Amino acid sequence: MWTRRDFVRDAGLASIALSWLLRNEAKAADPSQAPHFPAKAKRVIQIFAAGGVSHLETFDHKPELAKHDGKELTNKGTIDTFFGQPGRLKRPMFPFQKRGQSGQWVSDLLPNLATCADDITFVRSMVAKSANHTPATFLMNSGFTMNGFPCMGAWLSYGLGTLNEDLPTFVVLPDPRGLPAGGSINWSSGFLPASHQGVYFRGGKNDPVADLSTPESISPESRRASLELLAAMNHADQESNPGDSSLAARIHTYELAARMQTSIPEVIDFAGESAATRALYGLDQPATEPFGRNCLLARRLLERGVRFVQLYHGGAFGSPRINWDAHEDIVENHTAQAAGMDRPVAGLLKDLKARGMLDDTLVLWTTEFGRTPFTQGIGGKGRDHHQLAFTCWMAGAGLKPGLGYGATDEVGYAVAENPVSTYDLHATVLHLLGIDHKRLTYYHNGINRRLTDVHGEVVTGLLA
Repeated sequence: MWTRRDFVRDAGLASIALSWLLRNEAKAADPSQAPHFPAKAKRVIQIFAAGGVSHLETFDHKPELAKHDGKELTNKGTIDTFFGQPGRLKRPMFPFQKRGQSGQWVSDLLPNLATCADDITFVRSMVAKSANHTPATFLMNSGFTMNGFPCMGAWLSYGLGTLNEDLPTFVVLPDPRGLPAGGSINWSSGFLPASHQGVYFRGGKNDPVADLSTPESISPESRRASLELLAAMNHADQESNPGDSSLAARIHTYELAARMQTSIPEVIDFAGESAATRALYGLDQPATEPFGRNCLLARRLLERGVRFVQLYHGGAFGSPRINWDAHEDIVENHTAQAAGMDRPVAGLLKDLKARGMLDDTLVLWTTEFGRTPFTQGIGGKGRDHHQLAFTCWMAGAGLKPGLGYGATDEVGYAVAENPVSTYDLHATVLHLLGIDHKRLTYYHNGINRRLTDVHGEVVTGLLA
């Protein structure tokens, strides 16, 4: 007995595109897919630096910390660390300089990003709810420390819809070295329809999406016959299960996959990119080529109508050289990670600006938490997880460029001015996209759920 899977296999993805053409005109628009007010941005790139980047070695200049190097942290109440090994205060390990006309402080660890300081809006007063990688990563991506909730990209897909029917609305470009803490849950659609989940692109130069090719041995007549029978089976299944959206989502996915057979090869073909553009992203150097390729691919995806692209820098845990988790040695770890990220991200910002795309694109750089101003253990070279203070930044549409918002205390231990929660950050991102975060909801298990839960305020001080 043939199953639906057999028909899909034999029909091939290309033939399924016909069903999209037939259904597309009849599809009713989702009433949520309309901005609540005029948007400043229409698309987003989120760069997630996995592992917990130290604000004290990157974007939060603390000269007082150097003065107290080697001393015990006092007058801050109970010191609660993730691994229970508080050490002594440790000076910032890289020099800081004022950058550009705005005079924003950026360390020498990130010399290329430092040249973009006048285009960046720094949020130096971020606070998180957890110092554990997995729940903190979930929080930054979905607004909840638990799994099962839609991530921000899924909410934007649900709320705003697609800009190009031939490409996914939400694409995830992982670090080739491995997945972040929590894995694919970070780009899950949660309880939203499955069609809104992120489409995972594999690393490498070729074949980023698995199983797109169609068997050449299947004749067009066989494909058409299989398609007709498959459509009839799908229609009967949907009529029998009117409350189940999983089949509709799967059909949508197959239809999109069929269209991607022609759209994806063109997107990943960098032959038309100039040598100067390739060098800008670092494709000419082994250290920067992997992440630089993802950054350039992200720009090409946005140009073609992808709404939300999420890039991960930092992968699987267990080694100090494949993410930003600097327990053992802050200098060794952050030097290695910055070497692969700094030039590609700066190149992305400069390329977007040169093409006029930064005017309607929001670039969001995040990490799950910061690092302690003291060492992990007496005499240690690394820093522990720290959720009480860290830095994220944004650039692009609707923001005040060259701005430093909020502040930490004299040693970077706690937020001293204008704390910004993940909920506030998400509310601000949605606002820039024309969405009232309190009105973008989905009814689930008796509750009108939203990305910001029951919290969040737009950080108006960031807005132009």
